Amino acid sequence: MGLAGLPVFAEGGGIGYILKPSFGYLIGFCVGTYVTGVIAHKVAQPSFNRLLLASLTGLGIVYVFGLIYYYIICNYVIGAPIAMGPLFLYGFVLSVPGDIALCFLGASLGKRLIPVIRKGL
Repeated sequence: MGLAGLPVFAEGGGIGYILKPSFGYLIGFCVGTYVTGVIAHKVAQPSFNRLLLASLTGLGIVYVFGLIYYYIICNYVIGAPIAMGPLFLYGFVLSVPGDIALCFLGASLGKRLIPVIRKGL
């Protein structure tokens, strides 16, 4: 929807959003979401550890896609070079602690909610 022009992204929308350095994180979300679901639901009643592993794996995928895309777009497309050090610091180190905490929270909530949701179906 955002690529079609609806303003759902933080910086507006439209096809030009593909050239934003942060677009790689959105690609990573798509892939990471799928992988997270596959890992989490390989068993009927996923444990906290399985849900946490799934969340952390998905998070890792998001960051890998996001950082690689950010580097390529900045250094080869828009002409705003960024070295690996600052990219790693600003694109990973500063934000990953909060994201890891959210993975723990999500796994904890998932462990409690999945049985309730399945019972309701």
